[in-house]
Amino acid sequence: MGNREIKQGIYAVGAIDWDRRLFDELIPLPDGTSYNAYLVTGEKKVALIDTVDPGKTRELIGHLAELQINRIDYIITHHAEQDHSGSLPEVLELYPEAKVVTNEKCRQMLLDLLPINAEQFITIKDGATLDLGGRTLEFIFLPWVHWPETMVTYLLEEQVLFSCDFFGSHMAQSDLFVSAPSRTYEAAKRYYAEIMMPFRINIVSHLKRLAQKKISCIAPSHGPIYSDPSFILDAYAQWTADKVANKVLIPFVSMHGSTRKMVDCLVECLQQRGIPVMPFNIPRTDVGELAKELVDAATVIIASPMVLAGAHPAMVSACYLINALRPKTRFASIIGSFGWGGKMIEQLQALMPNLKAEFLEPVFIKGIPREADFRSLANLSDLIARKHEQVGIHAPEAPKR
Repeated sequence: MGNREIKQGIYAVGAIDWDRRLFDELIPLPDGTSYNAYLVTGEKKVALIDTVDPGKTRELIGHLAELQINRIDYIITHHAEQDHSGSLPEVLELYPEAKVVTNEKCRQMLLDLLPINAEQFITIKDGATLDLGGRTLEFIFLPWVHWPETMVTYLLEEQVLFSCDFFGSHMAQSDLFVSAPSRTYEAAKRYYAEIMMPFRINIVSHLKRLAQKKISCIAPSHGPIYSDPSFILDAYAQWTADKVANKVLIPFVSMHGSTRKMVDCLVECLQQRGIPVMPFNIPRTDVGELAKELVDAATVIIASPMVLAGAHPAMVSACYLINALRPKTRFASIIGSFGWGGKMIEQLQALMPNLKAEFLEPVFIKGIPREADFRSLANLSDLIARKHEQVGIHAPEAPKR
């Protein structure tokens, strides 16, 4: 990333991870990511806002050296997760006079996760401020975006919001600010889906609180900086709203073709009724793309064959993920094929208690689908169309460009 000045005396000193392709051994990163850290200099004090992933410690320290930073007074730690805090021990060793400024909950988590002494902390309360000399940092606690200890920092004089994971996107790019709006929108939506969507209700209240601030720019901990805050604030308002899109997702698994035939039929029927539909072949799918589409999909149809007495293990995993993400889906159903019996329908529904959707009558057949089964799928598509119309679901909005 190098040292780049955001505003006079405010620098981006983090690191780009061009090659990382998996986060938490779970989240695919097709575009890599960045670990953003920021240096804010005042007339009297210097503050480093967050650090970087342990694998990029050398880059962070190199950027500080390039700026000839001989003293850091405060290291603001928004969030204890190691992709932001992992370099703390090395930075504190290099700048032993620095104090780690964070909240009590984050302090305890950092003591659990990293070799840091308790004496190295300054704990602050929600709304506390820190004077750097001509620049004032205000700390705002925003728990559950996406850990319970998360907070953000607002620079009063320049109206810059250092938002930690909030409003982030997993993108590796040379440009410091948003330069490809469509790509950034999709990456931020995917990031929201994978990381923030389970906390949608919390985020709604946090957005209301931030709306009381005049914000000139948003500097997150991953991805580019937003020189136009409305770009991402409007997107979050849309994603967290109760409104859903006239869209059906069909995550599916098919071992010998029977379930695939059912999926193909349902896709065709829904298209004939003017409903956008997206099938996802789960064993081959980037689950991040599925998560992104779950943000606003009105209906999800789970399609799976039976394996022994239950659903295919890949579909069990997908349903666990859908449940964890807590999408605002309105309607759901299950289709699939079995060989000799079992309780797949009950099993899959039990895996998704957080899906507060109306479950429509499943289409569950023995063996290959026949004419009567295709008629049942057509009837299901009719029912979905009626349900969407009844609740006033319209075509999805085009992304901002």
